[in-house]
Parts: sequence; C-alpha cells; structure tokens
Amino acid sequence: MKLVQRLIQVIIIGIGISLLPGIAVSQTLQQVNGITFNQKTLARVAQVTVTNLQHPIVMFSNDVGTFSIKAAVGDTLLFTKVGYTELKMAVGQQSAIVVYLRPAVQLQDVVVKAKTRKQEQQEIMDSYRKQGSFYNGKPPALSMLSSPITGIYELFGKTPGRARHFNEQMQRENQQTEVNKRYSVDLVKRVTKLPDEEIQQFMLLYSPPYPEVLKWNDYELIQFINRSMIGYNKSKSLPPLPKLTSPEG
Repeated sequence: MKLVQRLIQVIIIGIGISLLPGIAVSQTLQQVNGITFNQKTLARVAQVTVTNLQHPIVMFSNDVGTFSIKAAVGDTLLFTKVGYTELKMAVGQQSAIVVYLRPAVQLQDVVVKAKTRKQEQQEIMDSYRKQGSFYNGKPPALSMLSSPITGIYELFGKTPGRARHFNEQMQRENQQTEVNKRYSVDLVKRVTKLPDEEIQQFMLLYSPPYPEVLKWNDYELIQFINRSMIGYNKSKSLPPLPKLTSPEG
C-alpha cells in the first residue's frame, strides 16, 4: 500500500514539474504588434486605445493603424475608440495580430423630449434679460458711454449681480463637463488599476486643467494620469497627520 502511495506522489510531482515551463512561458511578456482596421470599409483606424487588461499597459495605434504592446500569452487586449464598438482579444502565440473594429451603430430619428442642461442654462439667462440685465452683469465699456444709467445698473444692480454670479457658475460647470468627457472613470480605472473605492478620491485630487484638456491628445492625457498616479502613491506612503486636539478649558 505504501508503495502505491509513493508511486502516486512521484507521478503528481512529475506532472507538476512538466507544467512549470508552460506556466513560466505564459507569464513572459512579449512584444505583440498589430494593425487596426475598420471592419466595414477595411480602412486603417488610427489612435485606437489598446489596453492590456492583465497588466497596467496602455498604448495607441499610430496614424496608419499599427501598434505595439507588451503582453503575455493568455492576456486579454481591449481595443476602444469613439465611434467604434469595443473589442476584446486574447493573446496567443503569434507575435502579430490583425484587429477589425466594428463601427458603432448610429441611431437616427431619435426624438429627445427632455431638456438638455445647456437649454436650462439658456432659459435662466433669458429670464435675467427679461428682468433688464442685458450684459450678464458685465457691461462693455462703450455701453457706459452710450447709456451710463444702464451701465451703472449692470455693475451694481441686484439682478445683474445674480446674472453675473450664475454666468460664472455656468462657465465652471460647462468646463468641468468637457473635462469629464475625456477624463472619465473608465479611462482612469484602466490606466491606474485602482479599486473602485479609490477612483473618485484620485480623480478629485488630480483633475486635469480645462485649457490643457482641450489641447491634449489621448496619449498626453494618459501621461498626465500616470504622473498623477506617482504622486498619489507617494502620498499614500506618507505617515498620517496627527489629530488636532482642542485645548483643555
């Protein structure tokens, strides 16, 4: 009986040893090259975001649709681009792959009955104009010369003051909306690999400035996230600040 048990142990150990080379190979990162095409027109697709879902690696296809990314056999690559349906592809033994992206279906003749935020903002600004505020509380210099009373009212009146305050708030809101379109939760999660409970904190601490976001391409935005992640990791390693105690009365 002991001889049979010993034989079974030897067989199990032998099987485990034979599988080790395969496991090591599957974890070895290799350079995977590829080309992204439009599935419908067969035209090459540029600036496709290529994400390795098993490793924190994000790359882009260039202007002619070619890309190169580090991946191990068995890893899953995610391909995304605005206007196309996202695609996942498992990495095999091949060092070059061809990717066909399907254009997203564009809905037509959709009737939207709900008001957009911009429509609501415009209605509020129109209500201020009906109350006599024509310059949102910021009259041009010429209006002061042509109509001093109107100019003074625009500068110091209560309604123009409210219009000015709302206009400033509206501009900040619209700018943040534009930032959020590109600096999205999905993108930050894919680049940083942070857990869900830390994503919002990270995005609040490191929000890209509005003027820069207008100029950055996708690669520059991801570089900003990577730089911010370095600072975020450093801040987590710092000791916590001492708690403030109120003086005893």
